[in-house]
Amino acid sequence: MNSFINILLLLVSLPTLFFSVFVRFDLPIEFLKTTASQLSYRFEIFLGFGLMLFVISVRRTIRRWAGIKMVNQSDKFRWSGQISSTRRQRVIVYTIIESILLILMGLAFYVLTTEAWVPAAVMTFFGIEGTLFLLLNSKRKFRVGLSSKAILTADREVILLYMEGLRKVSISQQTIYFDYIQDLQLSFPLDCIEDDKKVEFFEHLKSAVNREKVLFRVEE
Repeated sequence: MNSFINILLLLVSLPTLFFSVFVRFDLPIEFLKTTASQLSYRFEIFLGFGLMLFVISVRRTIRRWAGIKMVNQSDKFRWSGQISSTRRQRVIVYTIIESILLILMGLAFYVLTTEAWVPAAVMTFFGIEGTLFLLLNSKRKFRVGLSSKAILTADREVILLYMEGLRKVSISQQTIYFDYIQDLQLSFPLDCIEDDKKVEFFEHLKSAVNREKVLFRVEE
């Protein structure tokens, strides 16, 4: 999910950056037979880019804050634990890099042209928001929760896997694969769980499903 959002942000950021360069250096736009300074609706174009960036970013923000809130309601899960220290370190590094890149991109928009203040403000805001998210949640609130209905992991991304329709659980190369009816397969990173908690996690997982319908192949 997080990678998909970052790809969308990149796809919108690149034309925003190119348009900022056109405006900054007043480059000609051949197919319109005009230059950037003579182009009408520059503000509306930048506003459109900014709104697209906002919609993409706010969707991720709402999802991960909601995920953190849900997974920390430990009383609703039959098993709950913090993510492994290895994954936490990786999440911290990736989120810091992500936030820095968002802020730098926002600054680049604004430095090129102040007319790009809307997309610049959006990128900078969500870069700061990512840092704040990390500071408030990374110490204790990045968790994995297992209930009778689903598995929920919430850190920089949210992973939700339902038990309904599950037919097989297997492990391959530090990834847990969940096979469902109609040939649907979803995955879950095994390194979310501390090594000394894995046996306990699988015991609760087995007790949460109908063993007559779900095949387990979890030997590593």
